[in-house]
Amino acid sequence: MFKDVYNDVWAFDLEWVPDPKAGRLLYGLPDDMPDLEVVGEMWARNGATEENPMPYLKTVMCRVVSIAAVQRRVRNGEIDLKLLWLPRSTDPEEQQTETSIIGRFLQAAGKYRPQLVGFNSANADLKILIQRAVVLGVEAASFCARPDKPWEGPDYFARSSDAHVDMMDILGGWSRNNSVSLNDIATLSGIPGKMDTSGQDVASMWLAGKQQDIVQYNCYDALTTYLVWLRMAHFGGHFSHDQYHEEQERVRELIMTLGESEENAYLEAYFEEWERLLHATGQYA
Repeated sequence: MFKDVYNDVWAFDLEWVPDPKAGRLLYGLPDDMPDLEVVGEMWARNGATEENPMPYLKTVMCRVVSIAAVQRRVRNGEIDLKLLWLPRSTDPEEQQTETSIIGRFLQAAGKYRPQLVGFNSANADLKILIQRAVVLGVEAASFCARPDKPWEGPDYFARSSDAHVDMMDILGGWSRNNSVSLNDIATLSGIPGKMDTSGQDVASMWLAGKQQDIVQYNCYDALTTYLVWLRMAHFGGHFSHDQYHEEQERVRELIMTLGESEENAYLEAYFEEWERLLHATGQYA
């Protein structure tokens, strides 16, 4: 279990897809081969079958296309909650590149030094961020800075630091044999899990040009990650019963406020599913 809850917490989630450029470089594929065919070849060379046509690829061979996070900040006793995502729909084209998406996230994390919270993030999300940052030549010195002593600041590269909390590791007892999925732990806890889309759909969505749909799905997962973190923080005694329900209310208010704009109307579906599951599990607060 994590020992502390920082004044800045980012519950984050990433979406990534096979990188055609990586496929061309690693497998010697021709430059003029269409991206769709390159990606198909990448899957084929990594064990694709009729039953599993899109096998898992090494993270370094994939490109990050979206990052979303719920940001909880405590300042002078006041709690502020935000839902953040990259790329923004209004970003100019150059800010939608993978270099910009990863660079902006890591540089912001280096500046504010939050407690990063993820699900399978030690094995996946944080790993691909670092690998692809190196591949792309991203500079993130503040994120990489390591204190001389544990109490002198967050250390995102220390295995035992609470600067990065991977909830799947904690729930599974740091054993892959006992691992639990985000969908399962969330749904059984009255929190929306996968909603009409799963991680396996992202590559097809990307190839179909559905970037905004990916970002929306990413935001769903960030909200779910945060709500599961709240539940675990309550379990660990960081929030009392009343505080836990107050924290949930802040999430409801965040979703309702964001959902008032046409751009974020998709969040209404998440809110409705959350209400349904709370009633279905008998945990309605």
